[in-house]
Amino acid sequence: MRTSLLVSILITMMVLLGVIYFLNIGGLGNNGIDSNEAIMLQSKEIKEYQGQKLSSVTDFRENSIKGVQYIDIDTYRLKVWGLVKEEKEYTYDEIINRQSYSKVITLHCVEGWDATILWEGIILRDLLKDVDILPEANTIIFHAADGYTTNYPIEYIMDQDILMAYKMNNETIIPARGFPFQLVAEDKWGYKWIKWITEIEFSDDEDYEGFWESRGYSKEGYLNESFVG
Repeated sequence: MRTSLLVSILITMMVLLGVIYFLNIGGLGNNGIDSNEAIMLQSKEIKEYQGQKLSSVTDFRENSIKGVQYIDIDTYRLKVWGLVKEEKEYTYDEIINRQSYSKVITLHCVEGWDATILWEGIILRDLLKDVDILPEANTIIFHAADGYTTNYPIEYIMDQDILMAYKMNNETIIPARGFPFQLVAEDKWGYKWIKWITEIEFSDDEDYEGFWESRGYSKEGYLNESFVG
């Protein structure tokens, strides 16, 4: 009888061990969650930085010319071309692995709304210093995935710490906000803050007009001036 009892105990223990294995190692992941099911993590977006209240990345209005663009980061290349001795292309990782900088800056839209964000990215001139720019270049034209363009005098980019951002409020920029890169055009109206940047072109055409500039908006786009050209 004692033998039968021992056998029953052993069988019970084996069944229990099998159940534990199934829950924690086998078909179910930790805590009995299907290993193929995505686990929701808490958002890392910060709402305040050094005592300054920040807007949310969801506070922006969708006003792009062709809707949200979705970039395949595996095939993405930032092309730098035009009046340069040699064109260059950069992968996403080649850009974000450079020295990063952050700054709280407010974007002001001509529609009357604004958003204050902690932007993080590279100083654009640090990247462009790798390019051998021809002396006749006086204008930089930015191109976006949706065909949007805007332009700046070369000094605006090369003589200042202008960010090309890949994070907002400590999170990677989402597609709706311009992933992979948005220009943080400090002291300019929002239409100069180009999103979904795919190309940076050096030009000698000082009269070039981007998408909104060709429709009557100011080429300079300074906040202390009217956005109407």
